[in-house]
Amino acid sequence: MAALDQEQIAAYHQDGYLLVRNLFNSEETGLLGETARNDHAMDQAASSMDDGEGNAVRLSLWNHPGEGIYGMIARSERIVDRVEQLLDDEAYHYHSKMILKDARVGGAWAWHQDYGYWYQNGLLFPNLCSAMIAVDAATTANGCLQVLKGSHKMGRVNHILSGEQAGADTAHVNEALKRLETIQCEMAPGDTLFFHCNLLHCSAANLSDQARWALICCYNARSNDPYKESHHPGYTRLDKVGDEMVLQVGKDDARRSSVQFADLLADDKSAKSLDEK
Repeated sequence: MAALDQEQIAAYHQDGYLLVRNLFNSEETGLLGETARNDHAMDQAASSMDDGEGNAVRLSLWNHPGEGIYGMIARSERIVDRVEQLLDDEAYHYHSKMILKDARVGGAWAWHQDYGYWYQNGLLFPNLCSAMIAVDAATTANGCLQVLKGSHKMGRVNHILSGEQAGADTAHVNEALKRLETIQCEMAPGDTLFFHCNLLHCSAANLSDQARWALICCYNARSNDPYKESHHPGYTRLDKVGDEMVLQVGKDDARRSSVQFADLLADDKSAKSLDEK
């Protein structure tokens, strides 16, 4: 049986995103959250970027999925099979990141498209898809993701640096906000949002007393292999794993946090290069 039906695939291509409820159960997301919050290496590797308003946005990033629970989720059939349907191609792991949006201190993300800066990495086509898995409940109060419905059809918008983030050109964003519906993507733990790399999205600062952590797994189509090297990998065959591996590895204390984190601030030149053009 196909992971997504034709109606869901059509909705993704029409709207630029698709929300799948309860893709991961409470035990799986509980183990994911417990692992991440006790992962000293993740905390040490987290990059902190100013959001332009004096608030810090923290995230940890890794290029290869690894053998721990993060990798089992990123390589799971329930994620990858759906992504491959949406890309209509074999998918490979472009990178993953954990958004560490803590209570009262988690900064905002400016309106942007992922392809607005991934384009700088030698990707000719906007045939990439991200899957955001809610670790904590995401609400309007704690700065859940906001998307502009159908904005992926605008094509790539020019991006400029806003604080230490790459933000979409404000004139285009302001016009799009008048014409397109803004969706607050409120999610329960385990819900998964699949979204197109040209979808305009943002999030407000977390002013609540509830943390909002989320795991985002990003995929590129094999046919869209970048023409030049960058800090994210070119085509690398992705070994899918059965869905049962999330729990199996998540319950193994010796294995569940196994991943090699990247130095985002040192390695990622795609956003910084926008200031040079």
